[in-house]
Amino acid sequence: MLSYLHGFHAGNHADILKHAVLTLLLEALLVKPKSLVYLDSHAGSGVYDLTGEQARKTDESADGIGRLWARRESFPELARYFDAIAALNPGGGYARYPGSPQLARHGLRADDRLILMELHKAEVQTLRHALGSDPRVNIHHRDGFEGLTALLPPKPPRGLVLIDPPYEIKTDVDRVAACLAAAHARWPAGSYAIWYPRLGVQRDQADRLLRKLSREIPEFLVAELAVRPQADDFGMHGSGMAIVNPPWRFEERLATLLPRLADVLALEPIQSGRATGWRLEWLRRSA
Repeated sequence: MLSYLHGFHAGNHADILKHAVLTLLLEALLVKPKSLVYLDSHAGSGVYDLTGEQARKTDESADGIGRLWARRESFPELARYFDAIAALNPGGGYARYPGSPQLARHGLRADDRLILMELHKAEVQTLRHALGSDPRVNIHHRDGFEGLTALLPPKPPRGLVLIDPPYEIKTDVDRVAACLAAAHARWPAGSYAIWYPRLGVQRDQADRLLRKLSREIPEFLVAELAVRPQADDFGMHGSGMAIVNPPWRFEERLATLLPRLADVLALEPIQSGRATGWRLEWLRRSA
């Protein structure tokens, strides 16, 4: 099934978390002068029009980047993220919004590489139009779960993988865990960021995903952000990132960022065991 199109959800609260974490990861990795590679398993179209038909149908960006953009001066650590948006909008504003590949491309250097995978035919065509002229970029029209392990370890042997499926198929949770296990076995020194949604109680698979990942990976960092209480059945109230091999003391940067993002993006008060609307912790395999 290939019905999912990210254009309906671009710039929403889940994108904010994903792109904020991605920005900080790349920034930390770029401290060292050695070249690196960025790999994206589900790249999408690269750039999104927030004034277009898809985005206007849901208007999710208004409560995502719309809120954050108005407060961007309060988030100096996300300067590269805001710069990437500004570069697409020379007249001002954020109507053209960068997906993860464009965000990475904006921040990487001349000798770095991007390897992007996308299976949806229309999306990969748009991706090639948006990023394909850049000699640093290699675009593959293929299943990202299969392609990722086939392309590892990369050259240069240093970098970051984003695993970011839509989770519209029930087997995606199992495929993410298997993909990460296989990728980590082939390239244990790489950094990995796995995005996942937090859904209603009856549909949420996030805890099952994290349990499966913890059976495969000795330890990883979990960062989550919620904008409303969890419903019983439907809706995405938040999202998370599982980060394998983050840069040294990376959790300290997230500890100062997540509560402020939660304050800006909260749509309703969250009265639960996680009343703050955010979570940050290391998950470690039991002995």
